[in-house]
Amino acid sequence: MALRLPPYQELPAPGPASELLEIPIAQLRPTQLCVGLAEVRSRLRDFSAEDAGERRSYLGSKPVPLVRNRAGQMWMVDRHHRLRALIEIAPGATAFGYVVLELDSDDPLQVLEILKERGWLYLYDGRGLGPLSPSALPAQLTGLQDDPYRSLVWKLKKEGVIEPAPLIPFHEFRWGAWLRSRPLPPFSSEQLEPALPRAMALAKSKAASHLAGWKGSA
Repeated sequence: MALRLPPYQELPAPGPASELLEIPIAQLRPTQLCVGLAEVRSRLRDFSAEDAGERRSYLGSKPVPLVRNRAGQMWMVDRHHRLRALIEIAPGATAFGYVVLELDSDDPLQVLEILKERGWLYLYDGRGLGPLSPSALPAQLTGLQDDPYRSLVWKLKKEGVIEPAPLIPFHEFRWGAWLRSRPLPPFSSEQLEPALPRAMALAKSKAASHLAGWKGSA
């Protein structure tokens, strides 16, 4: 059965005057239940090949959209994969972010309900089951599950089959939800190859044309 993901508000892009905050990654709260471990491992290899200065420059060019409550707690609404990879090799690492929403509440559950209304939470687990309660979200990035369909969509983007859509929350998960409704050979985040040819054909088909980032067969 296809996941029915909620309507969403687009994420604001950072502007020229946006203040960049430097935050310990361990303090950021996820807004999704899972990641694609194939992408995490790829980003882990990239970070491992860089020195601290190169990492810092890269992170500054890819700031994290943040939601902050009155108590100063922060939720990240994107960049889960790269930061999950970074804290595996540097648990004390920091990242740069910009605040897209400031909430006058110190109740984390109230914050999550507001984010849910905006479509800024992904509440399906690694098997596509949900939506679950916002309280099921892990407190830290290290608690995220693996979703092989998210890994598969990362590979499709890497191969140029799907265009990026950075301001659409959980864009890749929306593609993954659609692919879940189609028959694919068995695969995993460690072995994407069995499903890749069929997934490529499906992603190029007109049946996927309603999804942001669709390129067709061109």
